[in-house]
Amino acid sequence: MLPGLSAPSPLGSVLMTIAGIAWGIYSLRGRGIDDPITNTTGNFVRAAPLAIIVSLIALSNFSLSPKGVLLAVLSGALASGLGYVIWYAALRDLTATRAATVQLAVPVIAAIGGIFFLAEAVTLRLTFASIAILGGVGLAISSRTK
Repeated sequence: MLPGLSAPSPLGSVLMTIAGIAWGIYSLRGRGIDDPITNTTGNFVRAAPLAIIVSLIALSNFSLSPKGVLLAVLSGALASGLGYVIWYAALRDLTATRAATVQLAVPVIAAIGGIFFLAEAVTLRLTFASIAILGGVGLAISSRTK
């Protein structure tokens, strides 16, 4: 969270920490899943009522457009759903430690996506951070195989 130009709020930091812990639990529970597509579909269906309730509570803050709805569906259902299915399938062949280590590369993958799909700038800070992250992941994985 530091040494950026500004640190996130304490509440935001706590919420991101909780989200990280929840993702870890989700991944550990998914290691034994035989059918990633059915399981991920079920998870999305079970999460939908809560998402609808939260959306209704925040209805006064909504601004809907056909393009925005399409992008939300493509991002949520297609990209995230497909990502979870791939992740669950990959988990079968990874130990918990290796899965946790590999997950550290996700911010770099997201940044690369931002560069290619959103024309985000490639900065020196991003480059060095990506090298550090991927180097650390590489070292952790290679030291485990020896």
